Formats: sequence, structure tokens, C-alpha cells
Amino acid sequence: MTYAGVIYRPPSEARSLIVQVTTGCSHNRCRFCTMYRDKEFKIRSMEDIRRDFCEAREQYGDQIEKVFLADGDALVLSGQRLMELLAFSRGLFPRLRSVTSYGTPKDILRHSPAELKMLRQEGLSMVYLGAESGDARVLRQMEKGATREEIIEAGQRLKSAGIQSSVTLISGLGGKERLSEHAIGSADLISRMNPDYVGFLTLMLEKGAPVLRDIEEGKLELLTPEEVVTEMELFLRNVNSEGTVFRANHASNYVMLKGTLNRDIPMMLNELDEVRREKLFRRENRRRL
Repeated sequence: MTYAGVIYRPPSEARSLIVQVTTGCSHNRCRFCTMYRDKEFKIRSMEDIRRDFCEAREQYGDQIEKVFLADGDALVLSGQRLMELLAFSRGLFPRLRSVTSYGTPKDILRHSPAELKMLRQEGLSMVYLGAESGDARVLRQMEKGATREEIIEAGQRLKSAGIQSSVTLISGLGGKERLSEHAIGSADLISRMNPDYVGFLTLMLEKGAPVLRDIEEGKLELLTPEEVVTEMELFLRNVNSEGTVFRANHASNYVMLKGTLNRDIPMMLNELDEVRREKLFRRENRRRL
């Protein structure tokens, strides 16, 4: 297998075969992110990708059941090339039950509804979509590269095609000034998308993240753990996304929370009330990206 640079994958893909379809991220300008700053974006050749799949077959036989297509946005490939890769991987691994990838909103929207349905038929089972916020101003400030309307449309298009979606939001991304707008806007965004999964991380920044300048200059004030709880309460009181699996149990979170929307909202609100009352926050030195 050939890997270029550091490889990132969702926690749920820990047991997946990871194959780089691209190196880096085609957008790579989000001001909170440093994941692919050390890589020049390129689409790998089909020959190289097939070679990696074949090497995996030689090493693991036909036992592979899950594949994750890296790096930041495999859906930048044309529908035809993706369908070829999906068919090729199925031929090598007859037990294959899951093929997933990251997908930027604009990369998803590059594919027509009909093409996305064909990708689902060929085996694309889920796309991890980084929404980050439902607040239009926060998206602009963070140079997300997509509007809230594009993010919503991308999620709705995946759902119509039968492709599962896992949407990520970042608590604290709006700072103190946009706490309410970020929380309520994100709740509206998820309500309109009704994804299969939604996960909250809490803002943590690595050295080199452009948004650190805003913090140094006082333009963005980070939330306290108590304010993160307030933001989460606002989100839960405003979201309406029946059946969505909700997780806020990432290593970056001050508060561990999980349930299913809308059924478990009262339970999670009670848990947040207890966390605030008893100050049951994860210590800062225990948080990780």
C-alpha cells in the first residue's frame, strides 16, 4: 500500500481498509483546520489506486468487509471513475459491505441525483460530511467554501439517493459572539437534512490554524465549558431530526453525550443539567483532537 503524508479517517473507520483516492483536500482553506496543509492536492491515477486494492487482496485475502476512500474528498472524482472503483473493489472483496468517504458539500453537488443513486447501487454506503456550523456568518468567517444552503442541499441529495450521511458540527466555532446563532442555526440545518448520524466535536486548534490569529487579536473568544453546555442545550431544544443518531463523545468534548434524536432529547438535557450543576467537565489536559 502507498500512503502519502498523514492519513485521517473517522473513528468509526478504525477497522476499514484505507485506500487513498486523492492526496490532500481540494478546498484546504478552512481556517480552523490543519489536516492537509502539508500536502499538495492531487487525484491519484486509477492504475495506482487499483494497485493498492490488489496489494490489499494479496495481504488480506477476501476478508475485507469495509473500505474507506481517503483523503479529504474522494467525491471530487467523476461518477464514472468512482463507479469503476466501487465495482473493482467488490470484485476483489466479495464480503464487502461498506464503502465510505469524506465528501465536501460542493463535491457531493457535483454529482447529479441520478448519479448519486448509481453510486449507491454500486456500493457507496455512507459519506462523512463536515458541516461545522449552520450559521451563515460563521461559515463565511471560517472560509468553509460552501453556504448553509449548499450544505443542506448536499445532505438532502445524499438522503434521496439512499446514501447514509454522517454530519459533523464543531461546538464553539462561533465563539461567544455567535453562540446562539451557531447553536440554533446548526439545529435548523440538521432538522432540514435529517442525516443518519450527527457528531459534535468541540473546537481545538493545532499550531498553524489560521483562525488562531482571530483569537490572538480578540476577534474570536473561545467558550468556557459552561458555555459549551449552554450552546448544546440550545441546539437540542431547537433541533427536530427524528431518528438521527447523535454523538458528542469525541476526545475533544468537555461533555460526553449520546442518544437518538428526537427520542432522547429530554434525557440528554437532564444530563447536561447535571454536568453543569456538578461541574462534570473533562479536564482541559485530557482533551484531544
